[in-house]
Amino acid sequence: MTTLAAGQVALITGAGGGLGRGIALRFAQEGAAVALHCRTGVEVAREVAVAVEASGGRAVVLQADLTVEDECRRVVREAAEWGEGRLTALVNNAGVQPVQPLPGMTAADWRAVVDTNLTSVFACTQAAAEVMRERGGTITHIASVEAATPAEGHAHYAASKAAVVLHARAAAREYGPYGIRVNSVSPGLIEREGLAEAWPEGVRRWREAVAVGRLGRPEDVGDACVFLASPLASWITGHDLVVDGGVSARTTW
Repeated sequence: MTTLAAGQVALITGAGGGLGRGIALRFAQEGAAVALHCRTGVEVAREVAVAVEASGGRAVVLQADLTVEDECRRVVREAAEWGEGRLTALVNNAGVQPVQPLPGMTAADWRAVVDTNLTSVFACTQAAAEVMRERGGTITHIASVEAATPAEGHAHYAASKAAVVLHARAAAREYGPYGIRVNSVSPGLIEREGLAEAWPEGVRRWREAVAVGRLGRPEDVGDACVFLASPLASWITGHDLVVDGGVSARTTW
């Protein structure tokens, strides 16, 4: 028995990265047809599509630069057309996370992060909601625990993710009458290849702080997204679901 209702068509942005890959695979495992957006990770997205199709599912790869508003609308339109006019779930996962000190940060540096992490969420959500207005649907933004607790060098990233959380709450109010639920998921540190070598001190501190004794996995976030897109969450909207292994529960004083 699957969690999702039958006939789901899900668009996952940023599916060319590790987190997006994990989210897309979880939707596919639950029976959804998945449209896999990518900007640069085309080969990874294609590998995901091959894996989905090999297991009997349906997948398509759509390439677009989501910092361009028209591209956001195009990728949503193409996903819906591929789904034969149907788009039931959108996961706004595409994002960047550069490390840059606030002193010396330029407005161009700021915009590069905000346009990718926030403005694309606005444009994709608006476009998807137009498709979903008649039948309803779900939209999930991938935010971050840094929306509440920013890390050093992440002023632009943390601000964009805090705005993503509030955007989900605002969108939930305005799109609720159309049967569209909008939520956000705030992950903690997620494992990826080379992370322990690139940031050994940070990984060590996370392992010491996390209640369940491990870093997150992409499928942990995927499980949260599938849940929020399922009938099990039919009365949940405007909510930020923190998926961090209990790090946020740790006493800091």
